[in-house]
Amino acid sequence: MKPSEERVQQLPHLVRLLMLLTAAVVLVLVVVLTKLYGPPAASTPVVVEDEATQGPPPAGSYHRPATAAPDTALIPRTAAGRQIRYGRELIANTAQYLGPQGTVVHLTNGMNCQNCHLQAGTQGFANNYLAVAATYPKLRARSGQVESIDKRVNDCLERSLNGRALADSSREMRAIVAYVKWLGQDIPKGKKVYGTGFLKLAYLDRATDPVIGKAVFASKCQSCHGTTGQGQPLADGCGYQYPPLWGPHSYNDGAGLFRVTNLAKYVKAVMPYGATFDHPQLTNKQAWDVAAFVNSQPRPHLKTMHDWPDISKKPVDHPFGPYADAFSVQQHKFGPWQPIEAAHPGKSN
Repeated sequence: MKPSEERVQQLPHLVRLLMLLTAAVVLVLVVVLTKLYGPPAASTPVVVEDEATQGPPPAGSYHRPATAAPDTALIPRTAAGRQIRYGRELIANTAQYLGPQGTVVHLTNGMNCQNCHLQAGTQGFANNYLAVAATYPKLRARSGQVESIDKRVNDCLERSLNGRALADSSREMRAIVAYVKWLGQDIPKGKKVYGTGFLKLAYLDRATDPVIGKAVFASKCQSCHGTTGQGQPLADGCGYQYPPLWGPHSYNDGAGLFRVTNLAKYVKAVMPYGATFDHPQLTNKQAWDVAAFVNSQPRPHLKTMHDWPDISKKPVDHPFGPYADAFSVQQHKFGPWQPIEAAHPGKSN
């Protein structure tokens, strides 16, 4: 066969080879251009799944026990003791006396004070009452006034229980104050003790994420608080075994727990059921993100136009403006908060 005839016969093979090479080059270009300029890959479900199902952190993060409350068996069998015991009963079973079907008055939304102040206000880092008597009266930046224990109690009734205030002279207010003072009877004036306030919790290096928080809620929280966050009422319909976390019967947007940093610290220390500050069940990320999710849900609104008269004293995570800086409402509510703190030396959450 002549050389020219061989080249003619090889031509179709060369054409096919060129076509294959061209197709390969085009495919590589498409992949590269898609990675550079196309939409990001849908990685969120993987992140959400990992965050939601991650197991609890190691126990024993804190080695100090929280300050113990006095033994209720030591409440005296006197008229003063009966008042203290009634105050404790009002904290533990608020709805029975002050709720929508209350036997005394109808003031609150059906939750009990104990739903947030666990074990009648004695559990460590669970809105513990022990230092209240030692630190009140005190100047609070939120109101711009010196507040008494009575005022602080009514703040909770009006905000966390989305209700109305008790008269300072009422039997119920006097009993609650007597119980709070009895709890703090051994704490020197002006001193805070370990286990009161909120747990310290480092900020995330990003904004909190309600989308991830929704998956955390489904994995860790909804078995008690329900798929729609409406809690589980007690069998007699008077109060809640597990309180509603949003909706018409939950705390309103003027409550302290509506601040994401407060709620994150609280759930880290005490949630889900059975967790304690030294044996947590949530990772830090889970606590931050589920707090963001819960506080992104609808709830009652409270007009708070008189809160924070000095706006420069607002916490970095206060969810409503105006602010003494140019950061957005979104960033104040969900973070990241480090830049806000950096703009206000000395301010923190």
